[in-house]
Amino acid sequence: MKLISSGTSPFVRKVHVLLHETGQYDDLEIAPIPTSPFDTAPEVASANPLGKIPALIRDEGPTLYDSRVICRFLDDRAQSGLYPESRLWETLTLEATADGIMEAAILMLYEHRLRPAEAVLESWVDAQWDKIERAVEALNARWISHLRGPLDMGQIAVGCALAYLDFRHDARGWRKGNDALDDWFALFSQRDSMKATQPAD
Repeated sequence: MKLISSGTSPFVRKVHVLLHETGQYDDLEIAPIPTSPFDTAPEVASANPLGKIPALIRDEGPTLYDSRVICRFLDDRAQSGLYPESRLWETLTLEATADGIMEAAILMLYEHRLRPAEAVLESWVDAQWDKIERAVEALNARWISHLRGPLDMGQIAVGCALAYLDFRHDARGWRKGNDALDDWFALFSQRDSMKATQPAD
């Protein structure tokens, strides 16, 4: 199998962390492909008509895309239990919250990187950050008990989302007023899977 990948995407990092946690990393060819919303690489477009990464090209069956689909497939392949039946809906909701943080953070980045400076809409950037702030506050207030429980995909997604905020938007200071989440993330960041998948420009 081949994973169409990127060194900086938090959605790709979710998949990489899962691969490390489940002992599947050496089962895949990792294929970093430079691409952008304005100039989609042909290999990315052929794997995913939406032009987004990650995409998982399988030996048998159609290519899978969207990190949540890929993670569910790889979890099932390894029978690793990262989507536990006993708390499946909580895990999926937590993963969706983390993915929403990532999406908003990437939109903030694109607004500055892909638009001419005179066309950047700062109110749009701030609106994306407002979403992130609400999500982070909710994680801190409502989800700490789950985050401190047995490892699941919700935790992996949140860890990757918070790491991406540090990577791209550190000056915004997501930690302020979110001490419990900050403490959890400090511990989660020390996992071997997180250390092995740190992004690099």
